[in-house]
This record gives sequence, C-alpha cells and structure tokens, in this order.
Amino acid sequence: MTLRIAIVTDIHHGKPSTAKRGDAALGLMEEFARYVKDSGATHVLDMGDRISDETRDTDLVLAAEVAEAFRAVNAPVWHLNGNHDRDHMTVADNEALLGQSLDHAVHDIDGWRIVLWRADSRIRRGDEGNGFVLTEADLVWLSRTMQATDRPTLVVSHVPISGHAQTGNYYFQNNPGSSTYPMGERARAALALARVPVVCLAGHVHWNTVTSVNGITHLTQQSLTESFTTAGEPAGAMGLIELSDTVSWDVVGADPIRFGFRPTSQRWTPPMPDFATHPELRSHHAGKALNEAKP
Repeated sequence: MTLRIAIVTDIHHGKPSTAKRGDAALGLMEEFARYVKDSGATHVLDMGDRISDETRDTDLVLAAEVAEAFRAVNAPVWHLNGNHDRDHMTVADNEALLGQSLDHAVHDIDGWRIVLWRADSRIRRGDEGNGFVLTEADLVWLSRTMQATDRPTLVVSHVPISGHAQTGNYYFQNNPGSSTYPMGERARAALALARVPVVCLAGHVHWNTVTSVNGITHLTQQSLTESFTTAGEPAGAMGLIELSDTVSWDVVGADPIRFGFRPTSQRWTPPMPDFATHPELRSHHAGKALNEAKP
C-alpha cells in the first residue's frame, strides 16, 4: 500500500509584500484543488500561514476566504496553524473557520502513522517575550507519542524541528532564531526516542530543503506564494508525498524539487562535546605539553 498526501503551505492570502505574492493566493488555491484531484491524493496537508496578518477583523475575513477555497479540495484536509494565523486570531477562531480541531492528533493509515504536531505557533512580542515558545505540554506530547509509535511515522509541524542552516534564505539567514523553536534540541531528542523510521515535514521557512539529523530526514516545502527564489513570481508550490517502504516527495511549480529515499530507524553516534572540555582530549593535550616541556 502507498499513502499519497498532497501538501500546501504558507498560502499567505492577503496584501503582497516585498517577496510574498499574497494577491495570487486564491487563484493558486483553485489550481491546488485541481492538483489534488489529478494527483490521486487521498489526504491533504495544509501546514499553516494561510494568511498574511493585518488586524483581527481583516484576518478573520482573509482566513474565511481561504477556508472557502479549501472546500473545493476533493479530499480530507488536515490543517495546522502557522504564526500568521495566530497573530490576531485564536486557535478557536481558526477551528471555527476550518471546521476541525487543531489539537495535536495521530492518524494511522496504510501502515504509516501521521503525527500532526500542532505545537504553539504564536510569536510572542513585547512584554510576552520575543519569538516562538516551545511549551512543555507540546514537548511532552511529542515525546510520549514518539516513544509509543510502532510503525513508520511522518511528523508534521508548521515550524521545522531540524534547526538546519538558513544560509541564503531571504527571511532567516540573518534571523535564524526565528526559523525554528528555541530548545529545538529537546524536540529532536524526542524524535530520536522512536524505534521506527521517522520523517519530518514542515513549512514556515519558504523554501524546499532536505536535511538529515540523527538518521531522521527533515523536509521543508516552499510557500504557495513566495517569490524570493522565483524572480518575483509566486512559486505556486504544490507537493505530493508518497509513503510506503520508501518515501517520494515531489513539489511542482516554479521552484520544483523531487526527492526519494528509504527512511531508517537507525540513529547516529551522539556528537562529541567541545574538544576543550573533553576529558580524554584534555589529558592527551596536557600529557603532550608536559612531554614537550621536559629537558
């Protein structure tokens, strides 16, 4: 059996900005509905940032328009919230518009476990803090879920867990702290508790990437309306991930990528500490220095 899931992320419906072509979002959503039908996908993932936020009243209108666009999609849709969906709207607001719970969830389909890790995606500002917060409740849920999983598992989140480099990224090269969660190493440690093959899929960073960390393959998909990699035109990124004994990920549009691999349950040897603090290396260098000092 092969599970086929269509993917769209970072729709950013709203006013265009220097790089996001939010004015093209609804037209591209019509194309996405056709893509889902033509691809034969049985399920759809929307990984968040459906709008580009402005004010609460405007955001509610924009989000309702995107929710209406999803009604043309002829397959069950799993939604996640992105940070822009949470600047002026609550989780409950989004749930009411989309008609589904946005709590963490697990779905077992065709031999795979789909883990929707809907960790808090609101960016704190001012007196509340600065940036994302990885809450203990979200982390504990992920940890327990990964310990319990007994089959190949796809972990889906809005914000990437990998902590991969952002060199060349229009938004995050100079703002890497905003590309992932603080204490992301704890989330990666939670993933490593699984004794089965694990694959991670995220949005947020507006480019297609493949990163391996501790034997786990992390994928990020390009935004539907991003243009910093496509010379000002919206990328129109629409993806399909096929899950069986192997994984195939294919993104079409103006910024395409195709990648296939066999997921593994094998984990890597833990990294060494700082050489300067490693007791074996310290004693080695100390002994060498003593020998060199002898007459």
